[in-house]
Amino acid sequence: MTQRSPLAPAAFPALPAIAGVTARAARARYKNWDRCDLTYVELAEGTTVAGVTTQSRCPSPEVEWCRDAIPLGSARALVVNAGNANAFTGHRGRAAVEAIAAKVANHLDCKPSDIFISSTGVIGVPLPVEKAEAGLEAAFTAVPCSWEDAATTIGTTDTYAKGAHAAAMIGGTRVELVGIIKGSGMIAPDMATMLGYIFTDAAIDARLLQQMLSAANRQSFSCITVDSDTSTSDTVLAFATGQAGNAPLATMDDAGADAFAAALGDLCRQLAHLVVRDGEGASKFIEIVVEGAETDASAHRIALSIANSPLVKTAIAGEDANWGRVVMAVGKAGEPADRDKLSIRFGATQVASGGLALEGYDEAPVAAHLKGQDIEIGVDLGLGNGRATVWTCDLTHGYISINADYRS
Repeated sequence: MTQRSPLAPAAFPALPAIAGVTARAARARYKNWDRCDLTYVELAEGTTVAGVTTQSRCPSPEVEWCRDAIPLGSARALVVNAGNANAFTGHRGRAAVEAIAAKVANHLDCKPSDIFISSTGVIGVPLPVEKAEAGLEAAFTAVPCSWEDAATTIGTTDTYAKGAHAAAMIGGTRVELVGIIKGSGMIAPDMATMLGYIFTDAAIDARLLQQMLSAANRQSFSCITVDSDTSTSDTVLAFATGQAGNAPLATMDDAGADAFAAALGDLCRQLAHLVVRDGEGASKFIEIVVEGAETDASAHRIALSIANSPLVKTAIAGEDANWGRVVMAVGKAGEPADRDKLSIRFGATQVASGGLALEGYDEAPVAAHLKGQDIEIGVDLGLGNGRATVWTCDLTHGYISINADYRS
């Protein structure tokens, strides 16, 4: 990994083991690098699965494979390849996915549709089947690895391994949730915008898990952006092994369902923030809160317009309190807005209202706020009750350097 992001947590968190989940890492050597690049996770029989995938119209065959398998509701293994996205590779890419699924299914004596596969890395290069199969052979016999090792192995331009934990009580039973995620660039909120994997020992019906994950996604992964570019490979999968011994959850009316949904939402939000904090070249984490829109959907689109504006992002990078760029981004969003009702704040300081700068506006506290690493921009449109929060990062020279040399 390259130099650690200044927004990174101090250390990888202590994550509990999840009963029914065993992770292993191996070297398939998809690129000319000296590191593990294949993560293999075995899941206990009876594991249920849910997932959300990219809305890109040019998805990888791995995404298409997962889309077909998710509705079946069962899972026995996860395979994640780093260094090669296997996207835009035609029939050769699909054949590689089928070969991986077949090999793991044969190893576990299960259906190929129980095997979930993701790939991340360079687009347009077919995944070498012989490297995939050799990597799997190595993974089958490898010693189990830690969550941190698994998270490190799925990374590409990530500067640190990303993991998070949550827990919930279902009746008198405590259930654990652990998530790992990769993502740093090609991040835009059109579903998930990275690869993320959630594991829980809870017993939960696949349809209910899907309902909960889709809801959590709308408030987390679909509310982040680094560079407005949506990946061909975005996937978030949730696996529930049922090993905790709780009374199985089947509907939101079941005791403990609300608590589990809240824990899942919290975990997804933690993981989403970790991705933004590792945005390529990022030096500041930015929260954008839009209120007073006509609808929540309108507020969301306006927040994204601000978050994706290169002019806003570079102003924050330069610690310049240029609130006029926020006005510009609101105006270009194509959503209902009234200049003379618009209010803008940076941190706790109101800077503009009623179509002009606030009378007596003092830029000093705003400048002080912008020197920090955690920045908040607030917008109130004064039109209704619509509200949304989006998270992004600044845009620095580092982003250009990373992406200009990505294939090197």
